[in-house]
Amino acid sequence: MKWQGRRQSDNVEDRRSISGGGKALVGGGVIGIIILLLNVFGGETGQQIAPILEQMQGGQGQQTEAAAPLSKEDEEMGNFVRVVLADNEDIWSKIFAENGMTYEKPKLVLFKGAVQTACGGASSASGPFYCPGDRKVYMDLDFFEELKTKFGAKGGDFAIAYVIAHEIGHHIQTLLGTSSKMRQMQQGKSDAESNKLSVALELQADFYAGVWAHYNQTNLDTGDIEEALSAANAVGDDAIQSKMQGHVVPDSFTHGTSEQRMYWFNKGFKTGDIKQGTTFEEIR
Repeated sequence: MKWQGRRQSDNVEDRRSISGGGKALVGGGVIGIIILLLNVFGGETGQQIAPILEQMQGGQGQQTEAAAPLSKEDEEMGNFVRVVLADNEDIWSKIFAENGMTYEKPKLVLFKGAVQTACGGASSASGPFYCPGDRKVYMDLDFFEELKTKFGAKGGDFAIAYVIAHEIGHHIQTLLGTSSKMRQMQQGKSDAESNKLSVALELQADFYAGVWAHYNQTNLDTGDIEEALSAANAVGDDAIQSKMQGHVVPDSFTHGTSEQRMYWFNKGFKTGDIKQGTTFEEIR
């Protein structure tokens, strides 16, 4: 992605060098993957791996350590994130204005190890996430190394851009009231039915990420879309479950299959039409 020398957003809170991140919650590695699965799946998968998590946590303690000073590479990645966020701000402000609305810009928080949010405490093992309570995106950039090494994604800067755009997609859903409507629809539903609604929400966020990429094509490099699709493929529910437990449980899916995630990102990218993000009508 072409980003050097371009506008950077001032809505990034860089907490990576603040002490107290470290091990206050739980570190990465195998335990990190387990927590990621607990956050993503719950249900049957969560019941199977929760005892493993408890056993592995037993000897870890609750130590806290200061984050190391930012390296030159860390600084550069922070600047890249600021440019990606600026692109999201510009594009979504334009789309909202064209539809008679005003876009409220979210904050993006970079952290290392652990972070406190309006949605509670979280660790880097949780993966990037959006908190509607404070309308902020939280991201530990070390996640993307695990995305490559543990889940087989190609990596690259546009994989990061895709994930940021996906989380901004959840902010869009908060602004439009989609997230609150989905939670209302989940009331009284079985776990399987509730999970399907969660899948629709996540796939719509993938679609919005594709819409953002559609309007940002002048800044794309050859291979960028392939990097995004590789990341989407790697974080499909079926791909993760197959890799981590050797079989898939479709009723426990909360984010969609690899095929679905790639399809909806691609649909957003090809159409650029926010009205075509009809995941709730099509995912049943």
